Amino acid sequence: MTRVAPRKTAVEIVRRLQTAGFAAFWVGGCVRDFLLEHEPQDYDIATDARPEQIEKLFRRTLAVGRKFGVMMVVEGEHQFQVATFRAEADYQDGRHPEQVTFSNAQADAQRRDFTVNGLFYDPVAEKLHDWVGGEKDLRERIIRTIGAPEERFAEDHLRLLRAVRFAAQLGFEIEPKTFFAVKKLAPEITTISAERVRAELIKLFSPPQAARGWVLLRDSRLLAHLLTELLATVACEQSPDFHPEGTVFEHIRLMLAKLPPDAPPSLSWAVILHDIGKPAAAERDPATGVIHFFGHEQIGAAMAERILQRLRFPKKQIEEIVACVRQHMQFKDVKQMRKATLRRLLMRETFPLELELHRLDCLGSHGNLDHYEFLVAQAEELKKQPAIRPPLLTGNDLIKLGMKPGPALGVLLEEIREQQLSDELKTPGEAQAWVKKRLAAHG
Repeated sequence: MTRVAPRKTAVEIVRRLQTAGFAAFWVGGCVRDFLLEHEPQDYDIATDARPEQIEKLFRRTLAVGRKFGVMMVVEGEHQFQVATFRAEADYQDGRHPEQVTFSNAQADAQRRDFTVNGLFYDPVAEKLHDWVGGEKDLRERIIRTIGAPEERFAEDHLRLLRAVRFAAQLGFEIEPKTFFAVKKLAPEITTISAERVRAELIKLFSPPQAARGWVLLRDSRLLAHLLTELLATVACEQSPDFHPEGTVFEHIRLMLAKLPPDAPPSLSWAVILHDIGKPAAAERDPATGVIHFFGHEQIGAAMAERILQRLRFPKKQIEEIVACVRQHMQFKDVKQMRKATLRRLLMRETFPLELELHRLDCLGSHGNLDHYEFLVAQAEELKKQPAIRPPLLTGNDLIKLGMKPGPALGVLLEEIREQQLSDELKTPGEAQAWVKKRLAAHG
C-alpha cells in the first residue's frame, strides 16, 4: 500500500475544510519549520469549524479536548490536531484558562506564545498570514513573546523553559525584554509538572544544540530551579593536568557539543549527570595543590537517581543512566584489569552507552582516546567468541553433581564464571570435571 506523506494529507485536510466553507490554516510550529525549510514533525490546523462540524467532515476523529475545540483527525497512519479558533483569558494556575471562547484567526494568533509560533499559513492558496510580527522575527532569528512577556509567561509557566528550548534548538537569540522576564520569573517553573518539564529538557539537551541549551539554562536562571544540584558545577574547578578545559560546567558543555547526531536521551543525561558528585567530593591537596574528587562517582550516582526520579523518568532509563554515572571512573583502569574483570565490563548491558560516555568524557577534557580505542578492539575480539557469553554451568547443574542449594553453590558458580572469563575453563565438560575435583577435595 502506498504511504501518503503527512504534508500532502495536511494540505488535503485544509482543502476539505475550506471546500465546506470554513477558514482553515496550518498553524504554530509546522509553519515556522516549513518557512525555515525544515520538515515539520507534526502539522497542526486551526479553523473556524466547531468540533461537531469537524466530526461530520472527517471519518475518524478523536475528541482530545472538545471544550477547548481541539479534535484529532486520523488519516491513515497519521494524526493531525484540528482546533477551532479560540481566545483564552483568566489564567489562575499558570497553565489552564478559566475562560475559553471560540473566535477568529486573528484572536487565535494573539493567544499563542512566541511570534515565530504565531504564523498562519494557507497551503492551498500558498499564502502566509502574519498578525503578530512573526515573519520578521523569523528572518532575524529572534524568540519574542506575543504581547507583554510577563502576561504570556503567566498563562503557562512552561513557556519560560520553552523560550530557552526554542532559542537553543533553532539557534535564535531571545529578545532582551523576553529574556529579562524569563530570568525574573524563573522560580515559577517549579509550579509545572515533572512530566512536562522532563519532556522539554529532553528536547533541550538533544543534539546538535545541546551545549547551547546547557548554557542558556544557566543564563536564564532556570538551572537553579530545575536542576539545582548542578548549579555547583558552574564554579567547580578541576586540576588542569586532567581537565585543561576548566570547570565541571565547562567540561559538560564540551561533552554535549560532541554528542553524535543520533544520541539517545540517556546519553545526554549521562553526560549531564556523570560528574554531579564532584563539587561535594572536591579536596585540594595542600602540598601539591592538585584537586581530587575521590568517590565522586558514588556520590553522583545517588544524586542522579534522585534527580531522575524527581523528573519521573522511566525506571529502566533511570537504572541505565545511574549505572553510567556510578561506573564511569572504571574506564581509566581498563588496561590494567584482569581478563575476567575486563570481560565482565564488556558484557554489561549498559556497556555501549558507557563506552560512548567515556569517549565524550575524553573529548571534553584531555582528548586522549587510547582507552576508548583499546575497548573498541576488545569488544570486537569478544564478538568472535560468542561461547563466552552464556555461563558454562547453572545452579541445577551443580545440584546434579551433588551440591546442596545454598550460599556455597552461588560462590562456586561465581568461581566457575571467573575461570571461564579468564579462559581457564572453555567447555561445560571441563567445568564439570573441575567441579568434581573441587567437591572431592573438599568432601
